Amino acid sequence: MTKPSHNLMAYNSQICVDDKFKFIVATDVTSSGCDKQELYKMALQTREVIDNPDLIITADKGYSSAIEIKKCIDDNINTVVPLVRTGQELKNKGKFTKDMFIYDKDKDAYVCPNNKLVSRTSSLNQSYARTMYLYRSSQTDCNACPIRDKCLGEKTKQKQTQRWEHQELLDNYNAKMQTDESKAIIKKRSSIVEHPFGTIKRSLGWDHFLVRSKKKVAGENALIMFTYNFKRLLNLIGIALFRKLMIAVKDGDLSNIRGEIALYIASFRLYMVKIISNIFMVQFRQNNCPNLVGIRKL
Repeated sequence: MTKPSHNLMAYNSQICVDDKFKFIVATDVTSSGCDKQELYKMALQTREVIDNPDLIITADKGYSSAIEIKKCIDDNINTVVPLVRTGQELKNKGKFTKDMFIYDKDKDAYVCPNNKLVSRTSSLNQSYARTMYLYRSSQTDCNACPIRDKCLGEKTKQKQTQRWEHQELLDNYNAKMQTDESKAIIKKRSSIVEHPFGTIKRSLGWDHFLVRSKKKVAGENALIMFTYNFKRLLNLIGIALFRKLMIAVKDGDLSNIRGEIALYIASFRLYMVKIISNIFMVQFRQNNCPNLVGIRKL
């Protein structure tokens, strides 16, 4: 970040977290305050770690980028990232938004709410090799339009709009985001990725980088994420089983320890479910029956 009087270097830590055990499977740091160019890069790192054909990458709207989403689709990476919706301010003012102009693929033109064509006239090359097609309506149609005030300003002569060369891909992706499955994944996202940051900031007490230069910051970031993963591993399998795991790694034979770890985690989860259920039951009784005090040995 740059100000007239001084420069302030800030870094943005990126993490990818698995939804099953809450491990950080990929991490990186950037000097950009925007996440729109990070989706594909982090998705690739995650795929290298998690060799699963059913892998799904989800992120919030801050990662929503048509170019990044296309890269993921082209590379067969399944993503669930809600697209940024625009035009709400126009809707609130009673104006027409772009989604009210229906695209006619055969004519390569948009049909306006007054059933007139907004035809393609030229193209425009934007940054990141992004090509946009420009569409304009007829001034004659707009001047005679009975609902012109809902579409154009007083001094605007004709309707103009743009369409990305891969807009059809984005439209299909947007339809996918409207499915119940995608909505459920988006709703679950925060419970997956916010868990590590809460632990790192509160439990580990880390809230800022202590070194300078991107190379050193990347090293500190990797160390912090490793510390979180190590703490998470010990919470899942315990110290005794971790020692067995280290011996198995040293001997190069993980066949026996894998089953023991899976059984331990399954038992641990069942145990935690019972504890949480008992806690909620006690709270329910105390809240609904003030004269009843519940005591139970766990």
